[in-house]
Amino acid sequence: MPIESPVPAAGEEYPAGLSRRTFIAATAAAGGATASGLLAEPAEAAEAAENGRVSLTVNGARHATTVDNRTSLLDLLREHLGLTGSKKGCNAGACGACTVLVDGRRVVSCLTLAVRLNGADVTTVEGLADGDLLHPLQQAFIDQDALQCGFCTPGQIVSGVGCIREGHTGSREEIREWMSGNICRCGCYPKIVRAVEQAAGRK
Repeated sequence: MPIESPVPAAGEEYPAGLSRRTFIAATAAAGGATASGLLAEPAEAAEAAENGRVSLTVNGARHATTVDNRTSLLDLLREHLGLTGSKKGCNAGACGACTVLVDGRRVVSCLTLAVRLNGADVTTVEGLADGDLLHPLQQAFIDQDALQCGFCTPGQIVSGVGCIREGHTGSREEIREWMSGNICRCGCYPKIVRAVEQAAGRK
């Protein structure tokens, strides 16, 4: 079926008051408006598809929010919930500064998508203490002077808590092995191991 042309054929007149150029411009504008109307709905649907709803418990408090599907758990904690204890170090899962517990298991939050944790129970370093009473491992880090600059300390402590709960504190060598995912650029490893030993009741 041939497509009808809005431009008058040879010998036909344009609508009153319109030149050929004006008529073509007006027709093109009308077509563009129609096309934009047709595209608006898919664009809105695409934007909605880029976001996801997540509901999870963080340090005992329930949170529900809508985030970009690419948002990491680390960014959700820091930028949406204001929990800045977990640090963004390498942002590639290599340093352990962002370690948190998800359903009791250690994870690097910079590589964990927030939208995949619907219904999860998350514990950050802010959730370890009981009011003014420090967690035993937090106190052990102070007692053993197991920190220097402190940037890696939140991840070290959370990872240490996980290490103790998992039962990997049978020896200093075992502690070193199971804490090896957490990097300390200041080199406080011997004191960190002693702190984990103390909190585990081995010292």
